[in-house]
Amino acid sequence: MITESPIVNDCPRTTVRSLSMNQGLVTKPLTNKCQKEVLKFLAERPLHTVVMAGLIRDNGMESKFNRGTFYACRDRHRKLAGVALIGHAMFVDARSEEALRQFAALAQDFPHTHMMLGEREVIERFWKYYAPNGQLRRRFSREVLFELTQPSAHFENVSELRPATVADLSLILPVHAALAFAESGVNPLAVDPDGFRERCRRRVAQKRVWVLVKNGELIFKADIISDTERIVYLEGIYVHPQQRGKGCGSRCLSALAGELLSRTKSISLLVDHERHQAQRFFRKLGFVPRGFYETIFLRT
Repeated sequence: MITESPIVNDCPRTTVRSLSMNQGLVTKPLTNKCQKEVLKFLAERPLHTVVMAGLIRDNGMESKFNRGTFYACRDRHRKLAGVALIGHAMFVDARSEEALRQFAALAQDFPHTHMMLGEREVIERFWKYYAPNGQLRRRFSREVLFELTQPSAHFENVSELRPATVADLSLILPVHAALAFAESGVNPLAVDPDGFRERCRRRVAQKRVWVLVKNGELIFKADIISDTERIVYLEGIYVHPQQRGKGCGSRCLSALAGELLSRTKSISLLVDHERHQAQRFFRKLGFVPRGFYETIFLRT
């Protein structure tokens, strides 16, 4: 899950390393002029780059809403060898070991990263370069990446399931904050209440939060974190404790999946590798495991 916590500074302390050259590779900040090129590059690995691609599609290359800076690593022919977002959250798609090393060196100059997330093997290699002079690790988790490409043959319409409105924020905020705290150990309502509320409000305004509300209670919730032509990435899936095990979550998620798959090719999400019951839940709905991811939460 891409959790919420405060951001102190959206820029690294220095850009000296970002302009360094080594073995023909150069790493520099990206601008909006590069958007088409970068999206084409990320589209080569859509399942693993959906978050970065979604942010760029939503906000452009240069935006405070990205909560960080996009960088490109290029070879001597100016061909992309890697793209990374370095800021509150860190995501990397490096196609060479040297590109990965340069991104790690650059990330060391940013002192307030909350978390890094990526494919298990990539994060392990990245950490090897980053750890000697980077922030200390505070918490670590491993997730299974699941993908759904076909809606359930048995899904039914859930008439009450709908995009959330601003009126639902009072129900959504505490649930989303609790999910963030359970994963990261940081309560965003305690450390960054105004920023957290504004980000949730913006996601609701974008019609990215789907809810089922009955008698003033939030029964089901799911957040669309990234929405691209190829993949929709979901997080923050919640079922009211008293409704768990009764089929409510299955019906709501199947209905939402049917809606989303009418306009995209697949749906992806991450599940903690130790949550076996949750994994069985998603497998039952047709989700297929595609590999392991790792999340590292950092001391800021």
